[in-house]
Amino acid sequence: MADVTEPIPESEDLAADGQPAGVDESGGEATEAEGDPATRAEASVEELIVDLERVTGERDGYLDQLRRNQAEFENIRKRLTTEAADASGRAVEQFAERLLPVLDACESAIGHGAADVEPIYASLLGTLEKEGLGRIPGVGEPFDPNVHEAVFHEPAEEGDEETVVVEVLRPGYVWNERTLRPSMVKVRG
Repeated sequence: MADVTEPIPESEDLAADGQPAGVDESGGEATEAEGDPATRAEASVEELIVDLERVTGERDGYLDQLRRNQAEFENIRKRLTTEAADASGRAVEQFAERLLPVLDACESAIGHGAADVEPIYASLLGTLEKEGLGRIPGVGEPFDPNVHEAVFHEPAEEGDEETVVVEVLRPGYVWNERTLRPSMVKVRG
C-alpha cells in the first residue's frame, strides 16, 4: 500500500498546531497578514504584556496577603507573650497572697515574745519585698478606702480636718502597686 500523506518539505517551519507555517487549520493558505512575522511578533508582545500585567497583579495580591499574614502573626505573637507574662505575674501574685497568713502568724508570734521567729519573718518579708510586695502605710496616714478597711471609728478631735488612721489591726499589702489585702484599721475623723 502506498503512503497517502505527503511529506512536509524540510524548509518549511511548523506552526504551534503542527501545520506548516502559512497554512491555517482548515487546510487553506493563511492570509498574508497572519503569516507576517511582524504581525505575529506584535500579537505576541501584546499577549506578553497582558500576561505580565496579570502575573504582576497576582504577585502583588500574594505579596499583600503575605504581609497581612506576617502582621497578623506578629500581633498574635505579641499578644501571647503579653498574656503569658500577665499569667505568670498573676500566679506569683496569688502565691504571695497565700503567704500573707504566714506573715501574720509570724508577726503575732513576735508580738507574743517568740524572738526565734523574727529571723524567719524578716527573711520571708525581705524576699517577698524584692519581688514586689509592699506594706501599706499605717498610723498617721490619711484614710484611703482603696487600701484601708475601717473596722472601728473614733469621733474627730479639734483641728482634725480629715479622717486618719490611728491604729492598724491587721497590716495590708500591695503587690506591684496593686492592693493584695487592705489594712484593717481604726480611724478617727
